[in-house]
Amino acid sequence: MASASATSDAPFGRMLTAMVTPFTADGEVDYDGVRRLAAYLVDEQRNDGLVVSGTTGESPTTSDEEKDRILRAVIETVGDRATVVAGVGTNDTRHSVELARAAERAGADGLLVVTPYYNKPPQEGLYRHFTAVADATDLPVMLYDIPGRTGTPIHTETLIRLGTHPRIVAVKDAKGDLFAASQVMIATDLAFYSGDDALNLPWLSVGAAGFVSVVGHVVGADLATMIELYRAGDVAGALAVHKRLLPVVTGIMTRTQGAIMAKAALDLVGQRGGHVRPPLVAATKEQTAMLRTDLVAGGVKLADGVV
Repeated sequence: MASASATSDAPFGRMLTAMVTPFTADGEVDYDGVRRLAAYLVDEQRNDGLVVSGTTGESPTTSDEEKDRILRAVIETVGDRATVVAGVGTNDTRHSVELARAAERAGADGLLVVTPYYNKPPQEGLYRHFTAVADATDLPVMLYDIPGRTGTPIHTETLIRLGTHPRIVAVKDAKGDLFAASQVMIATDLAFYSGDDALNLPWLSVGAAGFVSVVGHVVGADLATMIELYRAGDVAGALAVHKRLLPVVTGIMTRTQGAIMAKAALDLVGQRGGHVRPPLVAATKEQTAMLRTDLVAGGVKLADGVV
């Protein structure tokens, strides 16, 4: 692993952001913007890992060639200072296997594999899908359990079964069932990462390794501090950070779609989040105004000239 923070109990590091993909006004990938953003997230926002081409990276609307170029740009920029995890999950097992192999060739440190969406496979289908992707390369795999988007949860029994695979090492959880996750943690060596920024601190309390965050685009350093405080036994200090960041979570994660608001937040702090691709649409003036208020309430410093 590239990141010094990657350990057996945190195989991808502890503070990761699911990175947006900046687009130009005419809808092309802004590869220079990709490099600038990756450097900012690692060097200024204290991320020790980045997830590339996840949902927040608008992976449904980028081509395989674009995904490869985005991944290579991030690896070239920060691959010696942070783990770089490639999102390769689709609802087509063969396509996911192809993306996994391409990510390995590009030099990714690991793979993020989301539950197949829309076709709602049964649990045996999920098991075979994830196993096929894990068998396709030598890279460690993080499963992504987000039934609110995919329509299908990964059941506890399936996670325990998948946890016996030598390369399936972690779960990004956006299901929010901390009790079920605790059962999986007891029965396996799977590391859990919070995939829901509203529950970051509760996840630490049940043994999560860290976060795969969206709000980390603008408060990654604060989230890294929260992790450090909690792991050092300063629960009150971690709770204070959690409370302070609640407006930021509200502003980015509840007003509209997360990638839209993450890009708007980056613009407000002077980091040029870039445009979105259809069917996403830019944040409205009203949404941006509310977000500005939320960021200020959370202690985020806005760019000069932003009021």
